[in-house]
Amino acid sequence: LGAFRAQKELEIAAIGGKDSMSGSFEDLDVPPTLVSFAVTTDQVGHIVSPEFKGAGHPVVWLCPEYGPDGLPVAASLKKVYQSVNRLMKKGKVLAAYTATFGGVAEAVLKMALGNGIGFRFDEGCTLDELFAYSYGSFVLELTEQEEIGLPLGVTTEEGSFTWREESIPLQELQEAYEGKLEPIYPCNIAQGQKEIPTLSAHGDSWKKPLIKAAKPRVLIPVFPGTNCEYDAAKAMAAAGAEPEIVVIKNLTAGAIAQSMEHVAQRLAQAQIVFLPGGFSGGDEPDGSAKLITSFFRSGQVKEQVNELLKNRDGLMLGVCNGFQALIKLGLVPYGEIVDTDETCPTLTFNTIGRHQSRLVRTRVASNQSPWLMKTQPGEIYTVPISHGEGRFLASEELVRQLAERGQIATQYVDLAGNPTSDIHYNPNNSVWAIEGITSPDGRVFGKMGHTERTGPGLYRNVPGDYDMKLFRAAVEYFQ
Repeated sequence: LGAFRAQKELEIAAIGGKDSMSGSFEDLDVPPTLVSFAVTTDQVGHIVSPEFKGAGHPVVWLCPEYGPDGLPVAASLKKVYQSVNRLMKKGKVLAAYTATFGGVAEAVLKMALGNGIGFRFDEGCTLDELFAYSYGSFVLELTEQEEIGLPLGVTTEEGSFTWREESIPLQELQEAYEGKLEPIYPCNIAQGQKEIPTLSAHGDSWKKPLIKAAKPRVLIPVFPGTNCEYDAAKAMAAAGAEPEIVVIKNLTAGAIAQSMEHVAQRLAQAQIVFLPGGFSGGDEPDGSAKLITSFFRSGQVKEQVNELLKNRDGLMLGVCNGFQALIKLGLVPYGEIVDTDETCPTLTFNTIGRHQSRLVRTRVASNQSPWLMKTQPGEIYTVPISHGEGRFLASEELVRQLAERGQIATQYVDLAGNPTSDIHYNPNNSVWAIEGITSPDGRVFGKMGHTERTGPGLYRNVPGDYDMKLFRAAVEYFQ
């Protein structure tokens, strides 16, 4: 009834469906249903993120009229939407937030925490107004003062919340906000290694492949649970390669055998293998990527991988779930498929005990790899991560050997560019803050961060360099 009322009063249609009416049940077959949850499209330049952008900016509150039932009056709500849309298209809105359960007070707090920018409330605002429900309203940070809405106050450099004569540091407010559920869902855990070396290793030249390719072929195998194959293919195609997605069939033993034969045939024609991210086999118990590992250990597939790497100077890349597979196969750090044991490095559960999905900063520690030949040690790149088992573990002796050989390619770093075990920057507590490693010759590269998830319009509210030029480097290696 609420959805019907919204459609009638706002004069817009809805596209929807029920979960219980999708798929099939017994002899009932229901066609796929398109379900939309308030998703629309617009020019990227019109999209505004919620965090305050700077000090000295006016902040206003645009609120619709409410009826006796406490819900927004449709005509008034549409006027608010039109006003916000008009201001955004004129470039006058720096940040925008729509109030929810905590009202305007919660909205302003979260807008301030984003970039650590303080706020001073106008004295005309009452606590009842700030904490009341105000659905359909907007809090806007403007470039300059506008005669619109209710003035709330101004952003400040002090890094504190000021209400009349009272002032509270933002850090204190954030600790109180996060601390409520910290005992249940910890965001802050004890750090591991306190001091982590900042590594640097240069590689000025690499052995060129025996066979050149103006448009190298990239084989992208897709296992049950893989979910990043399209991102991988798009990134490789944009760099000038020719990607081929091959779906691994596993419903029967015969289907698996056919898939092995087909992959072996396609490997013989490829110059690059890209193992994309995902959750192969639903992240099998006792370690992810076991399905991928067993597949690549089969005779004909293993033979073609060895042929690619040893005789054709090909390249391999494993991201996230693909990195887990490379580690378990021994392709990193050893450069070939080997029988691994307890002395070999591994990737295990994040110390925080749950999946991490966020943006992190990584520093190039070594560019001794064709994949990294367009980067320089010391450069910092922002990269999205999404994993529950990304913690790199290895003995101290082995890690030091990898560092000496320049095989530690990338490390998680803090805002100052220093490798760290701080959970806010090192999402899984990897030893020596390791995010990616290579084979001895650099042609096999495994990393946790999804470098392939780049493109125009992404991550507009988080500054940073997202393009490591990995894929362009791989293509140029064969040219």
